[in-house]
Amino acid sequence: MIAVVRILLRRIALLVPLMLGIVLFVFLVMRFSDVDPASAFFQGANPTPQQLHDFREQNGLLDPLPVRYFHFIGDLLHGDMGTSALTRAPVVDQVTTALPLTLQLTFLGLGIAVVLSLAGGVTAAIYRDRLPDQIIRVVSLTGVAAPGFWLALLMIQYLAVDLGWFPTGGYINPADSFTGWLKTMTLPALALSLPVAAQLTRIVRTSVVEELDKDYVRTAIGSGLPPRVVVGRNVLRNALINPLTVLGLRVGYLLGGAVVIETIFSLPGMGKLMIDAVKNGDPAVVQGVVLTTATGFVVVNLVIDVLYLLVNPRLRDATA
Repeated sequence: MIAVVRILLRRIALLVPLMLGIVLFVFLVMRFSDVDPASAFFQGANPTPQQLHDFREQNGLLDPLPVRYFHFIGDLLHGDMGTSALTRAPVVDQVTTALPLTLQLTFLGLGIAVVLSLAGGVTAAIYRDRLPDQIIRVVSLTGVAAPGFWLALLMIQYLAVDLGWFPTGGYINPADSFTGWLKTMTLPALALSLPVAAQLTRIVRTSVVEELDKDYVRTAIGSGLPPRVVVGRNVLRNALINPLTVLGLRVGYLLGGAVVIETIFSLPGMGKLMIDAVKNGDPAVVQGVVLTTATGFVVVNLVIDVLYLLVNPRLRDATA
Protein backbone atom coordinates (compact mmCIF):
# COMPACT_ATOMS: atom_id res chain seq x y z
CA MET A 1 0.00 0.00 0.00
CA ILE A 2 2.87 2.40 0.81
CA ALA A 3 4.35 1.74 -2.62
CA VAL A 4 1.01 2.51 -4.27
CA VAL A 5 0.68 5.81 -2.37
CA ARG A 6 4.25 6.76 -3.25
CA ILE A 7 3.70 6.06 -6.94
CA LEU A 8 0.37 7.91 -6.89
CA LEU A 9 1.98 11.01 -5.32
CA ARG A 10 4.70 10.86 -7.96
CA ARG A 11 2.09 10.77 -10.74
CA ILE A 12 0.20 13.69 -9.20
CA ALA A 13 3.42 15.72 -8.98
CA LEU A 14 4.00 15.14 -12.68
CA LEU A 15 0.51 16.44 -13.44
CA VAL A 16 1.36 19.95 -12.19
CA PRO A 17 3.70 20.93 -15.07
CA LEU A 18 1.43 19.07 -17.49
CA MET A 19 -1.62 21.10 -16.43
CA LEU A 20 0.41 24.33 -16.57
CA GLY A 21 1.42 23.44 -20.11
CA ILE A 22 -2.18 22.73 -21.10
CA VAL A 23 -3.34 26.03 -19.61
CA LEU A 24 -0.52 27.88 -21.42
CA PHE A 25 -1.43 26.25 -24.74
CA VAL A 26 -5.13 27.12 -24.41
CA PHE A 27 -4.25 30.64 -23.25
CA LEU A 28 -1.99 31.29 -26.25
CA VAL A 29 -4.42 29.80 -28.78
CA MET A 30 -7.28 31.95 -27.49
CA ARG A 31 -5.14 35.11 -27.28
CA PHE A 32 -3.88 34.75 -30.84
CA SER A 33 -7.28 33.87 -32.28
CA ASP A 34 -9.28 36.33 -34.38
CA VAL A 35 -11.94 36.70 -31.66
CA ASP A 36 -11.63 39.96 -29.73
CA PRO A 37 -13.07 39.63 -26.20
CA ALA A 38 -14.00 43.34 -26.16
CA SER A 39 -15.89 43.13 -29.47
CA ALA A 40 -17.54 39.89 -28.33
CA PHE A 41 -18.69 41.56 -25.12
CA PHE A 42 -20.27 44.49 -26.99
CA GLN A 43 -21.55 42.47 -29.95
CA GLY A 44 -24.63 44.07 -31.48
CA ALA A 45 -24.23 47.24 -29.39
CA ASN A 46 -22.00 49.33 -31.74
CA PRO A 47 -19.49 50.39 -29.04
CA THR A 48 -17.28 53.42 -29.50
CA PRO A 49 -13.49 53.02 -29.69
CA GLN A 50 -13.27 54.57 -26.22
CA GLN A 51 -15.67 51.98 -24.78
CA LEU A 52 -13.60 49.19 -26.32
CA HIS A 53 -10.41 50.70 -24.93
CA ASP A 54 -11.92 51.09 -21.46
CA PHE A 55 -13.13 47.47 -21.47
CA ARG A 56 -9.68 46.19 -22.46
CA GLU A 57 -8.03 48.31 -19.79
CA GLN A 58 -10.44 47.24 -17.04
CA ASN A 59 -10.03 43.54 -17.89
CA GLY A 60 -6.24 43.61 -18.24
CA LEU A 61 -6.29 42.98 -22.00
CA LEU A 62 -3.67 45.71 -22.53
CA ASP A 63 -1.18 44.14 -20.10
CA PRO A 64 1.89 42.26 -21.41
CA LEU A 65 1.18 38.65 -22.33
CA PRO A 66 3.16 37.09 -19.41
CA VAL A 67 1.29 39.27 -16.93
CA ARG A 68 -2.04 38.26 -18.43
CA TYR A 69 -1.02 34.59 -18.24
CA PHE A 70 -0.20 34.76 -14.52
CA HIS A 71 -3.45 36.64 -13.86
CA PHE A 72 -5.24 33.91 -15.80
CA ILE A 73 -3.59 31.20 -13.66
CA GLY A 74 -4.57 33.07 -10.51
CA ASP A 75 -8.18 33.36 -11.65
CA LEU A 76 -8.33 29.64 -12.42
CA LEU A 77 -6.96 28.76 -8.99
CA HIS A 78 -9.82 30.77 -7.52
CA GLY A 79 -12.38 28.98 -9.72
CA ASP A 80 -12.85 31.93 -12.07
CA MET A 81 -13.00 31.03 -15.76
CA GLY A 82 -14.18 34.45 -16.86
CA THR A 83 -17.56 35.82 -17.88
CA SER A 84 -19.63 34.82 -20.89
CA ALA A 85 -19.84 37.62 -23.45
CA LEU A 86 -23.26 36.38 -24.51
CA THR A 87 -25.09 35.75 -21.23
CA ARG A 88 -22.90 37.87 -18.88
CA ALA A 89 -22.94 34.85 -16.53
CA PRO A 90 -19.80 33.30 -15.00
CA VAL A 91 -18.39 30.62 -17.28
CA VAL A 92 -17.86 28.28 -14.33
CA ASP A 93 -21.62 28.28 -13.69
CA GLN A 94 -22.36 27.31 -17.29
CA VAL A 95 -19.69 24.60 -17.25
CA THR A 96 -20.93 23.09 -13.97
CA THR A 97 -24.46 23.03 -15.39
CA ALA A 98 -23.47 21.28 -18.64
CA LEU A 99 -20.70 19.02 -17.30
CA PRO A 100 -22.88 16.46 -15.44
CA LEU A 101 -24.70 15.47 -18.63
CA THR A 102 -21.46 15.05 -20.56
CA LEU A 103 -20.03 12.93 -17.74
CA GLN A 104 -23.19 10.80 -17.73
CA LEU A 105 -22.88 10.26 -21.48
CA THR A 106 -19.13 9.61 -21.37
CA PHE A 107 -19.17 7.10 -18.52
CA LEU A 108 -22.29 5.35 -19.76
CA GLY A 109 -20.57 4.96 -23.13
CA LEU A 110 -17.38 3.85 -21.38
CA GLY A 111 -19.27 1.21 -19.41
CA ILE A 112 -20.95 -0.12 -22.56
CA ALA A 113 -17.60 -0.22 -24.38
CA VAL A 114 -15.87 -2.11 -21.55
CA VAL A 115 -18.66 -4.71 -21.19
CA LEU A 116 -18.94 -5.34 -24.95
CA SER A 117 -15.17 -5.51 -25.49
CA LEU A 118 -14.56 -7.90 -22.60
CA ALA A 119 -17.40 -10.20 -23.64
CA GLY A 120 -16.47 -10.11 -27.32
CA GLY A 121 -12.69 -10.23 -26.89
CA VAL A 122 -12.63 -13.09 -24.38
CA THR A 123 -15.16 -15.11 -26.39
CA ALA A 124 -13.18 -14.60 -29.60
CA ALA A 125 -9.95 -15.65 -27.87
CA ILE A 126 -11.48 -18.80 -26.34
CA TYR A 127 -13.00 -19.83 -29.71
CA ARG A 128 -9.98 -18.67 -31.68
CA ASP A 129 -10.13 -19.33 -35.46
CA ARG A 130 -13.60 -20.86 -35.11
CA LEU A 131 -16.97 -19.46 -36.15
CA PRO A 132 -17.62 -17.22 -33.08
CA ASP A 133 -14.15 -15.75 -33.45
CA GLN A 134 -14.64 -15.06 -37.17
CA ILE A 135 -18.01 -13.37 -36.58
CA ILE A 136 -16.68 -11.18 -33.74
CA ARG A 137 -13.65 -10.17 -35.78
CA VAL A 138 -15.78 -9.10 -38.74
CA VAL A 139 -18.19 -7.18 -36.52
CA SER A 140 -15.37 -5.45 -34.63
CA LEU A 141 -13.60 -4.52 -37.86
CA THR A 142 -16.83 -2.99 -39.14
CA GLY A 143 -17.26 -1.09 -35.88
CA VAL A 144 -13.75 0.35 -36.07
CA ALA A 145 -14.47 1.67 -39.57
CA ALA A 146 -17.87 3.17 -38.65
CA PRO A 147 -17.72 6.79 -37.38
CA GLY A 148 -19.86 7.62 -34.36
CA PHE A 149 -21.89 10.36 -36.04
CA TRP A 150 -22.86 7.98 -38.86
CA LEU A 151 -24.00 5.37 -36.35
CA ALA A 152 -25.95 8.08 -34.53
CA LEU A 153 -27.83 9.06 -37.69
CA LEU A 154 -28.60 5.41 -38.52
CA MET A 155 -29.92 4.78 -35.01
CA ILE A 156 -32.13 7.86 -35.15
CA GLN A 157 -33.57 6.79 -38.48
CA TYR A 158 -34.23 3.12 -37.72
CA LEU A 159 -34.60 2.84 -33.94
CA ALA A 160 -36.18 6.22 -33.20
CA VAL A 161 -38.09 7.31 -36.32
CA ASP A 162 -39.05 3.98 -37.96
CA LEU A 163 -39.53 1.79 -34.87
CA GLY A 164 -40.20 4.49 -32.27
CA TRP A 165 -38.31 2.63 -29.55
CA PHE A 166 -36.33 5.70 -28.48
CA PRO A 167 -36.76 9.48 -28.71
CA THR A 168 -34.88 11.27 -31.50
CA GLY A 169 -33.30 13.70 -29.05
CA GLY A 170 -33.68 15.72 -25.88
CA TYR A 171 -32.80 14.97 -22.29
CA ILE A 172 -34.69 13.90 -19.18
CA ASN A 173 -33.08 14.29 -15.77
CA PRO A 174 -32.73 10.91 -13.98
CA ALA A 175 -34.12 12.53 -10.83
CA ASP A 176 -37.37 13.16 -12.71
CA SER A 177 -37.61 9.81 -14.49
CA PHE A 178 -34.87 7.17 -14.57
CA THR A 179 -36.66 5.30 -17.38
CA GLY A 180 -36.95 8.49 -19.39
CA TRP A 181 -33.28 9.29 -18.77
CA LEU A 182 -32.26 5.81 -19.91
CA LYS A 183 -34.30 6.15 -23.11
CA THR A 184 -32.79 9.53 -23.96
CA MET A 185 -29.23 8.39 -23.22
CA THR A 186 -29.20 4.91 -24.78
CA LEU A 187 -28.78 5.89 -28.42
CA PRO A 188 -26.18 8.62 -27.77
CA ALA A 189 -24.18 6.28 -25.52
CA LEU A 190 -24.28 3.47 -28.08
CA ALA A 191 -23.23 5.77 -30.93
CA LEU A 192 -20.36 7.05 -28.80
CA SER A 193 -19.22 3.68 -27.45
CA LEU A 194 -19.50 1.22 -30.34
CA PRO A 195 -16.36 2.36 -32.24
CA VAL A 196 -14.37 2.24 -28.97
CA ALA A 197 -15.83 -1.16 -28.09
CA ALA A 198 -14.87 -2.50 -31.52
CA GLN A 199 -11.26 -1.40 -31.14
CA LEU A 200 -10.98 -2.66 -27.58
CA THR A 201 -12.48 -6.03 -28.57
CA ARG A 202 -9.63 -6.64 -31.01
CA ILE A 203 -7.03 -5.67 -28.41
CA VAL A 204 -8.62 -7.79 -25.66
CA ARG A 205 -8.72 -10.78 -28.02
CA THR A 206 -5.03 -10.41 -28.91
CA SER A 207 -3.98 -10.01 -25.27
CA VAL A 208 -6.04 -12.97 -24.06
CA VAL A 209 -4.74 -15.20 -26.89
CA GLU A 210 -1.15 -14.35 -25.92
CA GLU A 211 -1.85 -15.25 -22.28
CA LEU A 212 -3.65 -18.49 -23.18
CA ASP A 213 -0.55 -19.65 -25.05
CA LYS A 214 1.72 -19.27 -22.01
CA ASP A 215 2.99 -22.24 -20.03
CA TYR A 216 1.37 -21.31 -16.71
CA VAL A 217 -2.10 -21.56 -18.30
CA ARG A 218 -1.45 -25.04 -19.66
CA THR A 219 0.01 -26.07 -16.30
CA ALA A 220 -2.98 -24.73 -14.36
CA ILE A 221 -5.50 -26.43 -16.63
CA GLY A 222 -3.46 -29.64 -16.63
CA SER A 223 -3.46 -29.66 -12.83
CA GLY A 224 -7.26 -29.86 -12.84
CA LEU A 225 -8.36 -26.22 -12.46
CA PRO A 226 -11.49 -25.41 -14.51
CA PRO A 227 -10.64 -23.29 -17.58
CA ARG A 228 -13.14 -20.58 -16.56
CA VAL A 229 -11.36 -20.20 -13.22
CA VAL A 230 -7.95 -19.92 -14.91
CA VAL A 231 -9.25 -17.37 -17.41
CA GLY A 232 -11.13 -15.31 -14.84
CA ARG A 233 -8.50 -15.33 -12.10
CA ASN A 234 -5.18 -15.31 -13.98
CA VAL A 235 -5.50 -14.76 -17.71
CA LEU A 236 -7.73 -11.68 -17.58
CA ARG A 237 -5.67 -10.06 -14.81
CA ASN A 238 -2.50 -10.27 -16.90
CA ALA A 239 -4.18 -9.59 -20.25
CA LEU A 240 -5.85 -6.32 -19.22
CA ILE A 241 -2.64 -4.22 -19.24
CA ASN A 242 -2.69 -3.41 -22.98
CA PRO A 243 -6.48 -2.81 -23.13
CA LEU A 244 -6.20 -0.44 -20.15
CA THR A 245 -3.54 1.56 -22.02
CA VAL A 246 -5.78 1.95 -25.04
CA LEU A 247 -8.80 2.64 -22.85
CA GLY A 248 -7.03 5.59 -21.23
CA LEU A 249 -6.30 7.06 -24.66
CA ARG A 250 -9.82 6.43 -25.95
CA VAL A 251 -11.39 8.34 -23.07
CA GLY A 252 -10.18 11.44 -24.90
CA TYR A 253 -12.12 10.25 -27.93
CA LEU A 254 -15.21 9.74 -25.80
CA LEU A 255 -14.98 13.24 -24.33
CA GLY A 256 -14.33 14.80 -27.73
CA GLY A 257 -16.89 12.65 -29.50
CA ALA A 258 -19.49 13.72 -26.97
CA VAL A 259 -19.38 17.19 -28.56
CA VAL A 260 -20.67 15.82 -31.88
CA ILE A 261 -23.06 13.28 -30.38
CA GLU A 262 -24.63 15.83 -28.03
CA THR A 263 -25.23 18.14 -30.98
CA ILE A 264 -26.89 15.39 -33.03
CA PHE A 265 -29.19 14.35 -30.17
CA SER A 266 -29.83 17.91 -28.87
CA LEU A 267 -28.36 17.16 -25.45
CA PRO A 268 -27.58 20.27 -23.35
CA GLY A 269 -24.09 19.19 -22.35
CA MET A 270 -20.57 20.50 -22.89
CA GLY A 271 -20.81 19.81 -26.61
CA LYS A 272 -23.80 22.05 -27.15
CA LEU A 273 -22.24 24.69 -24.89
CA MET A 274 -19.07 24.58 -26.99
CA ILE A 275 -20.86 24.75 -30.35
CA ASP A 276 -23.08 27.64 -29.24
CA ALA A 277 -20.04 29.52 -27.91
CA VAL A 278 -18.15 29.09 -31.19
CA LYS A 279 -21.15 30.19 -33.26
CA ASN A 280 -21.80 33.23 -31.08
CA GLY A 281 -18.16 34.26 -30.70
CA ASP A 282 -17.95 33.70 -26.94
CA PRO A 283 -14.22 33.07 -26.30
CA ALA A 284 -14.43 32.74 -22.50
CA VAL A 285 -16.89 29.85 -22.74
CA VAL A 286 -14.85 28.10 -25.44
CA GLN A 287 -11.78 28.45 -23.25
CA GLY A 288 -13.61 27.10 -20.20
CA VAL A 289 -14.97 24.06 -22.03
CA VAL A 290 -11.58 23.19 -23.55
CA LEU A 291 -9.80 23.49 -20.20
CA THR A 292 -12.42 21.40 -18.43
CA THR A 293 -12.26 18.69 -21.09
CA ALA A 294 -8.45 18.61 -21.00
CA THR A 295 -8.47 18.39 -17.21
CA GLY A 296 -10.93 15.51 -17.36
CA PHE A 297 -8.69 13.66 -19.81
CA VAL A 298 -5.67 14.09 -17.52
CA VAL A 299 -7.58 12.94 -14.43
CA VAL A 300 -8.93 9.85 -16.21
CA ASN A 301 -5.43 8.86 -17.28
CA LEU A 302 -4.31 9.20 -13.67
CA VAL A 303 -7.08 6.78 -12.72
CA ILE A 304 -5.89 4.41 -15.46
CA ASP A 305 -2.38 4.51 -13.96
CA VAL A 306 -3.84 3.47 -10.61
CA LEU A 307 -5.74 0.63 -12.27
CA TYR A 308 -2.44 -0.60 -13.78
CA LEU A 309 -1.09 -1.01 -10.27
CA LEU A 310 -4.19 -2.81 -9.04
CA VAL A 311 -4.36 -5.19 -12.00
CA ASN A 312 -0.68 -6.14 -12.09
CA PRO A 313 1.25 -6.07 -8.78
CA ARG A 314 4.53 -6.56 -10.68
CA LEU A 315 4.25 -2.98 -11.92
CA ARG A 316 4.26 -1.75 -8.33
CA ASP A 317 7.57 -3.51 -7.71
CA ALA A 318 9.03 -2.25 -10.98
CA THR A 319 8.09 1.42 -10.45
CA ALA A 320 8.31 1.75 -6.68
